[in-house]
Amino acid sequence: MNRTAVINIVGLTGSLIGPAMPNIAHFAGRGKSARIVPAFPAVTCTAQSNYLTGQNPAHHGIVGNGWYDRALAEVQFWKQSNHLVAGPKIWEQMRRADPKFTCAQLFWWFNMYSTADYSITPRPAYPADGRKVFDIYAWPANIRPEIKRDLGEFPFPAFWGPAAGVKTPQGAADAASRWIAESAKWIESRHSPTLSLIYLPHLDYNLQRHGPFIKTPTGSESGRAAARPYQIAPGRDDLPVVRVSPEGFMSQPCPETNPAILPDLAQIDAIAGDLIGWFQSRGVRVILLSEYGIAPVDAPVHLNRLFRQKGWIAVREELGLELLDCGASRAFAVADHQVAHIYLNDPSLAGPARELLQGQPGVESVLGDAEKAALGINHPRAGDLIAVAAEGAWFTYYYWMDDALAPDFARCVDIHRKPGYDPAELFLDPQLPLVKLKILWRLARKRLGFRMLMDVIPLDASLVKGSHGRRVTALGEQPVIICESSAASMPEQIDSTGVAAVLTRAIREVV
Repeated sequence: MNRTAVINIVGLTGSLIGPAMPNIAHFAGRGKSARIVPAFPAVTCTAQSNYLTGQNPAHHGIVGNGWYDRALAEVQFWKQSNHLVAGPKIWEQMRRADPKFTCAQLFWWFNMYSTADYSITPRPAYPADGRKVFDIYAWPANIRPEIKRDLGEFPFPAFWGPAAGVKTPQGAADAASRWIAESAKWIESRHSPTLSLIYLPHLDYNLQRHGPFIKTPTGSESGRAAARPYQIAPGRDDLPVVRVSPEGFMSQPCPETNPAILPDLAQIDAIAGDLIGWFQSRGVRVILLSEYGIAPVDAPVHLNRLFRQKGWIAVREELGLELLDCGASRAFAVADHQVAHIYLNDPSLAGPARELLQGQPGVESVLGDAEKAALGINHPRAGDLIAVAAEGAWFTYYYWMDDALAPDFARCVDIHRKPGYDPAELFLDPQLPLVKLKILWRLARKRLGFRMLMDVIPLDASLVKGSHGRRVTALGEQPVIICESSAASMPEQIDSTGVAAVLTRAIREVV
């Protein structure tokens, strides 16, 4: 078997690979590439589960980054136990053929209590006094103190929140992805796993903050009408000129990249290029892939507010603020980027809810039982209905009608308490005066052992300019998989559930 490193560059699409990413472009030009028909929904947890099991959510059960647990009557987001993912993973299947096969899972999700040999994943500690202490979980357990001794603490603020993808006193813009890349080298140097799964999230942040493409004055993405084959890295002596073939995914119609994300493209290219060269120098085959493409958005849609106006949402008051009471609600939405699971505690609302959603601006389609089955998401965890956002739209979790009554966690980075995904956590509230001084004061209080609330996140969903979750059909905006030239052949396009077979062939192929 070929030792292989799979580098997951979140948000990478063919339309982004070009002069700003010379290392990745060179790797793509020398290897074999394919577009991936995205998972549905095209979100991290579902995409990764599709890739690692070769199955869709109807089988492995991961219907999104989170869902409503009907037995607990609670929304559960970003859980980490691998026991949630049904079905054998590719490393388990490979181990049956070769008991010596080993796997390192580095920051891919559902990374606790898996059968992978080596695991590292973000995992804060929550002491009884209410503090949140940034940390990681690792297996075997001795990895955690040893890697932190050698690499330093994982830069958690750079992994998610207002400091992610931004240079701050807490670290460089790319600090989280760099630490993860170094952790991959650390594991490889000590354990030489057969398969390394490496997650690099850097592009995810500013693609959501700023959007991936330039808008024309009329509002449509510029450059989308015509293909623009180009020369990669012209003038670079160390990288041969690569001209993209007409059938290559990089010659598809490409919008003009937003200049605001060009530094991010260069930063992730440098990290990936270093990893590629380092692994290749050790005889390890490299595969690059991504989970989804991020599309421009400018229309947040508040489904729970719509349901509340109909009297279907139950809200209870606690300490003067409003909390969504899922178990008492007749219908509510669990928003996850551009897809929302609609749960109906009152089955009689199936028809009215579907009719209401289908007439709502920003909603492209509503999936019932037949449509869910056709998309392979007919699992008990899925909503009774699933709403899919129209192009340019995305779904918030917001349910309050007055911002003064929003729960305290709404203005914080709190990925587990919120009953839906909140990309506004990437921003500092522009309405707060001297917000950075406020943060420094709160951090000082934290260091002194005082309770504090880091309530600096805005409630303005219009700030978000990029999202994902829909099944993108524009070829240059789909996720990609790129293998070395000696790797197994691929068609020009593969389904997300076909990625497992590509990885398996590349590992097993005789060089």
